Amino acid sequence: MSQPATTTVEVNGHACRVWTKGQGPKVGFLGGLGGLPRWIPFLDRLAESRTVVVPSLPGYPGATGHTELDTHLDWVLAVRQLLDKAGLSGADLAGASVGGAFAAEMAAIFPGNVGKLALIAPFGLFDDKEPAADPWAQRKDVLPGLMCAEAATWNDLVAAPEGANSVEWPIEMTRASEAAARAFWPLGNTRLEKRLGLIEAPTLILWGERDAILPPGYAGTFARAIKGPTRVETVAQAGHLAYLDQPDAVANAVLKHFA
Repeated sequence: MSQPATTTVEVNGHACRVWTKGQGPKVGFLGGLGGLPRWIPFLDRLAESRTVVVPSLPGYPGATGHTELDTHLDWVLAVRQLLDKAGLSGADLAGASVGGAFAAEMAAIFPGNVGKLALIAPFGLFDDKEPAADPWAQRKDVLPGLMCAEAATWNDLVAAPEGANSVEWPIEMTRASEAAARAFWPLGNTRLEKRLGLIEAPTLILWGERDAILPPGYAGTFARAIKGPTRVETVAQAGHLAYLDQPDAVANAVLKHFA
């Protein structure tokens, strides 16, 4: 894979990395738990026919500034700034896991700023009858098998990239986990269900059939609540981060929806 162009934008005075690759209409992507330590095959597949713009959320790999964000409103406004400064206002937007929750918030609260929407197992809800797993309460050796259908897929994502400082890299990944916890603890519940009815954008909801973090039944909850035309698809042989497990299948579904 060739590497994307890298730029930075400032959100609340802190630098956030923005990757860009491809040609065609823009599509934004907000990564899931763990962020994006490296460019991945899923993004390369999207870039075959679209200009893919991937801003890093505050505190995730490639970005700082999460400690400035104390409330959910702080996070929502920071993500709005991030997307605007990355040139994604009005573009189609995809998001996964924690990034999916923020993508949904953008479509609900700032509908004119989002074209079509694709959500890959988004956070934001909690059902006592089908409780989600707490990713911040897992042992290090257990977490990979919860994040992906194959534990090695997660381990490959979070391994230190070439040139990374071996001492600082674990700290950077811990910071990414802390950033997600600041935004979504406890249990990923931000009461997003109260705002889903504001989403009018055509929406695709993708869920890994082996998601061990968020029960696949949550997909129906999202679909029933969103006002705009919504379709749910299950991704075979995929866990919570389906775009890592099945990059081609997920990219094909997203590109078809955004066509």
